[in-house]
Amino acid sequence: MPSAQDQLIHRIQRELLDHSDEELELELSEDGHDLNTLFDDHVPDGIEKDDRRLYFSELFRLQGELVKLQSWVVKTGHKVVILFEGRDAAGKGGVIKRITQRLNPRVCRVAALPAPNDRERTQWYFQRYVSHLPAAGEIVLFDRSWYNRAGVEKVMGFCNEYQYEEFFRTVPEFERMLARSGIQLIKYWFSISDQEQHLRFLSRIHDPLKQWKLSPMDLESRRRWEAYTKAKEIMLERTHIAEAPWWVVQADDKKKARLNCINHLLGQMPYEEVELPQIELPQRVREEDYSRSPTPPELMVPQVY
Repeated sequence: MPSAQDQLIHRIQRELLDHSDEELELELSEDGHDLNTLFDDHVPDGIEKDDRRLYFSELFRLQGELVKLQSWVVKTGHKVVILFEGRDAAGKGGVIKRITQRLNPRVCRVAALPAPNDRERTQWYFQRYVSHLPAAGEIVLFDRSWYNRAGVEKVMGFCNEYQYEEFFRTVPEFERMLARSGIQLIKYWFSISDQEQHLRFLSRIHDPLKQWKLSPMDLESRRRWEAYTKAKEIMLERTHIAEAPWWVVQADDKKKARLNCINHLLGQMPYEEVELPQIELPQRVREEDYSRSPTPPELMVPQVY
């Protein structure tokens, strides 16, 4: 049986490979390469290569459906809010990145609010979130949301018991108000195991490209795993309403979690393909007296590569 050290080394190697997959994925979309570009010599034939091939083919297919969904949202004036909640390192950012990757940022945007400042702490709790809600034809993805109060604020002692209970009294009515106003609210909880979060934290510690993702608050949340579990269970029980139910994504496998979440999201709206007008590139106007001025050399970026 592999030792804990061997498991960690293998995990970091897998994380690095996943990171390279992400970069190759972007290259594919920009340069029009074939999927086979992803499957180079360092991945031998077998189940692993087949799994990677399936992941990318399904991801690209689902992202194509997201583009159709976007066109439908714009045409119908639909308003959508999607909340992503879960423990630190649960993979929320990864799925948000895959959802928005091919979409128009003017239609689909991400709201990732920092901790409230002194002024915001004196406002109605939901006030700073309201300004990020969508207008007609928009999708807003919240990378963490007002449910901070039910999770991190409760566990870390950033709110008192009255504020905590008032949140639970208010949030169902707040979300019903959103529904009545025509906003569709979809809530996802990304669920990972104790061991999986432990491995992901260790991977971040040993990966210079990901160390920035670890804050002192993240490390403290690791210590308080059981308190977060209790807070999560209470949150799901008290805020699971018909107008905005919770959906739990099994997230120990990052890639499966991304595909499952996007596939489920697509099923939450009755979108259909929108017939778009045919685009024709106009002829460029050419003036006989036009002369392009040379760019001053001191403005040029050095061609190091």
